[in-house]
Amino acid sequence: MKSQALLLRPARLEDGVSAHRLIALCPPLDPNSVYCNLLQCSYFASTSVAAELDGELVGFVSGYRVPEREDTLFIWQVAVGEAARGQRLASTMLRHLLEREVCQQVRFIETTITADNRASWALFEALARELSAELEHSVWLDRDKHFAGEHDSESLLRIGPFRLSR
Repeated sequence: MKSQALLLRPARLEDGVSAHRLIALCPPLDPNSVYCNLLQCSYFASTSVAAELDGELVGFVSGYRVPEREDTLFIWQVAVGEAARGQRLASTMLRHLLEREVCQQVRFIETTITADNRASWALFEALARELSAELEHSVWLDRDKHFAGEHDSESLLRIGPFRLSR
């Protein structure tokens, strides 16, 4: 991955299909509908990150500020294409997002992760260390109670509080 050719930017509506395709290539991420990805790339564009390498989408972070808690950024998904793996792109995209003006008041990050998604656990544990912030987690969406046995339980991770030096 050539860092000088890497472009990190807010998502655009035109990224929806590319984001959908990228996510499909990144198991165990849940493949949402193209419509969902189009919404992420439009209504949540300012809190989502598109990573382009030579014009190709190689990374995507979708997130939003929780309406009832404006100091909390919920990270929906983090996807990194195979060609860009091992370069700390996921971490770079998250830091890029936190440095945006729209996240100036953010003091907490939340996300959900299944127990077996080791890459995501490692990413968010490292982010908590980097931010010198506590990481708490507990089962939030239960396999049987919320998913009718059709999806593994999801733990809610909460990182914070933290303050970024800008």
